Amino acid sequence: MDKQTVKVTDTDNVVIRFSGDSGDGMQLTGTLFSNLSAILGNEISTFPDFPAEIRAPQGTLGGVSGFQVHLGAEKVYTPGDEADVLVAMNPAALKVNAKGLKRMGVLIIDADSFTKKDLEKAEFKTENPYEELGLSDTIQIVPVALTSLTKESLADFGMDNKSVVRCKNMFALGVVCWLFNRPIEQAIHFLGNKFGKKPDLLKANVKVLTDGYNYASNIHLNISTFHVNKTQELAHGEYTSINGNKATAWGLIAAAEKAGLKLFLGSYPITPATDIMHELAARKDVGAIVVQAEDEISGICTAIGASFAGNLAATSTSGPGLALKSEALGLAVMAELPLVLIDVMRGGPSTGLPTKTEQTDLLQALYGRNGESPCVVIAASTPDNCFHYAYMAGKLALEHMTPVILLTDTFLANGTSLWKLPKLAELAPISPYYAPEEMKGKMKATSRDEETKIHYWAIPGREGFEHRNGGLEKDYVKGSISTDPKNHQHMVDARAEKVARVAEVVPDLKVEGCVNDADLLVIGWGSTRGHLLSAVDHLNKKGRRIALAHFNYINPLPKNTAEIIKQYPKAVVCELNTGQFATYLRTKVEGVHFHQYNKVEGQPFTVHELEECFESLLK
Repeated sequence: MDKQTVKVTDTDNVVIRFSGDSGDGMQLTGTLFSNLSAILGNEISTFPDFPAEIRAPQGTLGGVSGFQVHLGAEKVYTPGDEADVLVAMNPAALKVNAKGLKRMGVLIIDADSFTKKDLEKAEFKTENPYEELGLSDTIQIVPVALTSLTKESLADFGMDNKSVVRCKNMFALGVVCWLFNRPIEQAIHFLGNKFGKKPDLLKANVKVLTDGYNYASNIHLNISTFHVNKTQELAHGEYTSINGNKATAWGLIAAAEKAGLKLFLGSYPITPATDIMHELAARKDVGAIVVQAEDEISGICTAIGASFAGNLAATSTSGPGLALKSEALGLAVMAELPLVLIDVMRGGPSTGLPTKTEQTDLLQALYGRNGESPCVVIAASTPDNCFHYAYMAGKLALEHMTPVILLTDTFLANGTSLWKLPKLAELAPISPYYAPEEMKGKMKATSRDEETKIHYWAIPGREGFEHRNGGLEKDYVKGSISTDPKNHQHMVDARAEKVARVAEVVPDLKVEGCVNDADLLVIGWGSTRGHLLSAVDHLNKKGRRIALAHFNYINPLPKNTAEIIKQYPKAVVCELNTGQFATYLRTKVEGVHFHQYNKVEGQPFTVHELEECFESLLK
């Protein structure tokens, strides 16, 4: 085929999924390709999906690891439902992902890995996996001998066979870069950042990447290539691709800087929250202090101590760790100290599904402590706005002297999106609620502003502001330990009112879609926003009338919550649990029947299933 005759398909949206064994480097391959696309001017949304096992038997269904990326010329809200292109490094990867490949989509396989033995490992019953899966006439199959071609590429490098084979993901990346008309120079730059301290490995990966690109370019693979149009509406500024955990870490850094405080993180490693600790541990250059404690309880207790000492203090965890931190979190409520607790939710209960996503910690965050123990609870909704809500968690904690729980989840933590770097001067000011000078000589553990009920923060070492604090109930006036019944009621009410008053600074709930005349109001919270908004927008373009109310502020709810919800004749709450937010809303909004759409599969919603739900409710 003459190079000039290669067909190029222009598109505004395309979805690519890389899939193979856990050791095949699919996460790295997908990350490099998505970062490259972001730099070239595309909106991106990614979904890394990998098993919890350290290494399942090679070639088996349980060991399949995937990375899906959605590229768009306009804002993309999800990683996509079905893939236009699937790269399957073995039969198991094909079997696990076949149902997610679009009709007439492109399937690139490692032809060397589709032997009879490989097919048996993947539990195929015949030697024709395409016919067995019903794909023979519905896809474009592109067999590439990735393993043997990689061996040929590195024949003169003197590497052992295992190390050579591990480079085949770069050959696949080279093929995909050709398929999407991506220049590989920037990909080589990314590899330099990844393997800069290992020059021999860098040289090998660059060689294989280049050979993969040239191989596809020379034989053209008998398929049309893609050209994804560039985003036209990006505001002027500096952009990067960022995942939710990194954005969360940077949001905490920015909040500490804006408040003029040191940032302290006391945490214990747990999937999928550990990267927050890793990111902050690497940022000593901005004064971040990180303590890797011996367990979850120690992690939060060190943070509470750091808060008492005058730092912006945080602790990060996932569901099981949130359970372990609950007693100490109650101490922070009783002592009325500012604290940020980040819960990166994952599949449960117990160890559950450590690498899969759910929204099942909501009621634990709201109520999972002994006694009347109110906390502010907020939730991020995209990987990039994890920065904003981490920043807001710090701001609310410091300005209202309360623990704040920030809920993200595995989908946000590991997923990436295009992010415009903010300027510190443009961020909202943060003013810690320090004890005023007129309190000098009068400071007690219960001293507070009588109008707002916010407890004053007196940093140890400040002359005239010495006081004793702790976990026992205190006399409202004297600050000494008290078991008086009426006093306890007074203190419980004061702590609750302080948190309730946060609603005065929380933005009003906004409605998207058919705001004024919708037949159905879709309600969601946290990471489901992209899928819900995509489904609502798509159906509205078909002539339906649907609105979306999505929540980031959970406790307290926005002041106009009941007013908004009661405007619509029908409401459905969609969440990745069995109905926790719907249950909560029923206690806050009277006289409304909430329909529910729930999913607890360790996977995010698909836009298609949501559309089917909304259509059925409209009937």
